[in-house]
Amino acid sequence: MTTVLLVEDEADLLSLVSEALAHHGWDVTEAESGHKALEKLRGDCAFDALVTDIAMPGNVSGIDVANAVLERRPGMRVILTSGHPLSNFPPLPTNALFLSKPYRVKQLVELLREN
Repeated sequence: MTTVLLVEDEADLLSLVSEALAHHGWDVTEAESGHKALEKLRGDCAFDALVTDIAMPGNVSGIDVANAVLERRPGMRVILTSGHPLSNFPPLPTNALFLSKPYRVKQLVELLREN
């Protein structure tokens, strides 16, 4: 089973997307902040993909989480999401994909399944 680390600070959206991804066959680990995501990445869990909101409260953004993941596993699937335009953020990590909010679960699933 493919494992996904899902990082989202909006509790309802975190729950909804997590449930939808599980329904499509992914094993989902949730994190409600960038800081919590980094903690989970330090653990024993081996993730196949990262889906993270970019803008989150605190001092760890989704871009920070993506950079940490890609430093350890350069080929890992990384999808960054936001309801804000990309121009509001620093450049995304190389090979990271961007999905604008609001998105359909089908769009996210298709990005996760791409080779």
